[in-house]
Amino acid sequence: MAEITAALVKELREKTGAGMMDCKKALTETGGDIEGGVDWLRKKGFAAAAKKAGRVAAEGLVGLVAEGARGALCEVNSETDFVARNEDFQKFVGTVTRLALEAGGDLEALGAAPYPDGGHTVAEALTQMIAKIGENMSLRRAVALQVADGVVAGYVHNQAAPGLGKIGVLVALESTGDADKLGAFGRQLAMHVAAAAPRAIDAKDIDPAALERERNVLAEQARASGKPDNIVEKMVEGRLRKYYEEICLLEQVFVIDGESKVREAVEAAAKDLGAPIEVAGFHRFQLGEGVEREESDFAAEVAAQLGR
Repeated sequence: MAEITAALVKELREKTGAGMMDCKKALTETGGDIEGGVDWLRKKGFAAAAKKAGRVAAEGLVGLVAEGARGALCEVNSETDFVARNEDFQKFVGTVTRLALEAGGDLEALGAAPYPDGGHTVAEALTQMIAKIGENMSLRRAVALQVADGVVAGYVHNQAAPGLGKIGVLVALESTGDADKLGAFGRQLAMHVAAAAPRAIDAKDIDPAALERERNVLAEQARASGKPDNIVEKMVEGRLRKYYEEICLLEQVFVIDGESKVREAVEAAAKDLGAPIEVAGFHRFQLGEGVEREESDFAAEVAAQLGR
């Protein structure tokens, strides 16, 4: 058998766009024959999947698993919302999310984890899914939360199937109080996070660089009023308090009652449980956020295909 060199693998990869390990396997199966390797990859669907890899994938599903003191979120993107209704795709996202829980939210470890079909990794199973469904897809991100004592609660918005939707939220609560009551309150907090999209638990968790930028902007705005420096300083502090109320979870108005701050709601829940509650962390995944989407003119595309 011909030696499967790195140069051969590279050549096949450049010809097909398939993954390195898939190319190596193809060459092994075909005795180092490049053209045979191309055919092998095409038959397995890997080359077809690679051709789709450049297309924008901003739809799909967010998966959520929450089990007692731990939970995970995972986002798998596709090109169209239609795929999100595909049962095979839903099963894949659900399975991968559960594996993300075991991988501790590590995306690289998740991609390399064995997929429960006997013989493929998660990354390879995704490639097969691309070939089967005919759209580009990506395993975009994953996170996990865990507490020593307490509950990790979850909420899925725009649910397409159990644990699958457009927005997924995890909230970790540290407490020795009753787990059922804590879980119910945690779900309310997760619903709040889904609606209000906070970026930090409280002021001390805000990124110092982001806070300094905001302070500088507010200071420039205040100085433009022509007020004395001592007044400008008070104006900046007042506007910073409003900034905290906008982005800090504990300073936001609790959407469940529309009156209390979340901090007050946590204190009330702790009193009800008879044990302190600490919001230890949260994560919010909104499908496709941050993905640059292609703008297309459908009429122009049709006209171009008709040669007009």
